[in-house]
Amino acid sequence: MNIVSSAVSLTVDDPAASSRFFTSHLGFRETLTGDGFIALGRDDAAVDLVLTERGPERWQPQQRPADAIVVFAVTGLTTEYERLRQEGATITVPLRREPWGELMTQLRDPNGVTVQLTEWIPPATS
Repeated sequence: MNIVSSAVSLTVDDPAASSRFFTSHLGFRETLTGDGFIALGRDDAAVDLVLTERGPERWQPQQRPADAIVVFAVTGLTTEYERLRQEGATITVPLRREPWGELMTQLRDPNGVTVQLTEWIPPATS
């Protein structure tokens, strides 16, 4: 098998609201729109996102969506965090450094999608 691209499909109540969040705060652009969905992409290594409108006809009986966190590894997270704060993005976990060297923050889009931004910072050696 040769995988040539990847996408994460997120089922949300309002794809347009999520699209505005990802395009205005995280630099995505709409690549395709259709009845009940919007596809987003970037020109870097980010995974593509497909925002699908929640509807009973799209789910099979006894199937329920899984909770998911969209994680992006980035550079310059401190600067990006300040930009997101100034733009009014909903930040649910303030910028913090984990003991193992990860700098991270989490935010939420208007449909409740959790987005985690991380940057690897080597832990201090003693």
